[in-house]
Amino acid sequence: MNRERQSEKAYRQTGGLNEAQADGQEQDADIRKTEQEIDEKKEERLSEYGQMTLDSNREHRRIHLLSIIGEVEGHDNLGSGSKTTKYEHLLPQLAALEDDRKVEGLLILLNCCGGDVDAGLAIAEMIASMSKPTVSLVLGGSHSIGVPLAVSADYSFIVPSGTMLVHPVRMSGMVIGAPQTYDYFRRIQDRITGFVASHSRASRQRLEEMMLETGELTKDLGAILTGEEAVREGLIDQVGGIRDALDHLYGMLDGAR
Repeated sequence: MNRERQSEKAYRQTGGLNEAQADGQEQDADIRKTEQEIDEKKEERLSEYGQMTLDSNREHRRIHLLSIIGEVEGHDNLGSGSKTTKYEHLLPQLAALEDDRKVEGLLILLNCCGGDVDAGLAIAEMIASMSKPTVSLVLGGSHSIGVPLAVSADYSFIVPSGTMLVHPVRMSGMVIGAPQTYDYFRRIQDRITGFVASHSRASRQRLEEMMLETGELTKDLGAILTGEEAVREGLIDQVGGIRDALDHLYGMLDGAR
């Protein structure tokens, strides 16, 4: 009789162990599934919007990576063959980042050929008004409306081979040859130069001088600045690459603690 009870007890214990093992395996499967879903969402955000969260560093800092690539698209859709950054995507995402307590800082990568003035300034104003530390890095180029985007961050970098194009406001389509039209152009240009001057070390007077430069572009007015020149003119804070940008952002986060 005692042997039967002992056997029954051992059976229950064995069965209990198997149930625990089964529960553990089920939990492991759920964890793997969740991690896979997170990875899939990261890949989707990277391929769709050029964004991801950098959180694999030593101190597990959560840095959001935002890329502004190609032409900044305005109220009209550009052709399917154009690389574009859509402001209707970036504006709500920037608002969500500002409201996300888990995200500590923002790193902006720029390789921008210009685009819509209103859309570009809207994005630049959003970045400039964020409370989280922000750093921008110009790769390749940040031309035209890309200039305000580059200087909108708290601190800016440009790679040595990077370029920035400063030129007067342009408009495509029909233009009415009246004084009011040129006054309107001037007011748009003042919005751009005012923003850039207030978020960089370049003066508005110097910006206007570069915009009207006639000796650099064969078919247009304006000035092209390479990495060192952009720093010397006060548009960009420092020449550097991705490691410099990340290290500076980590330093800003340490100082904010």
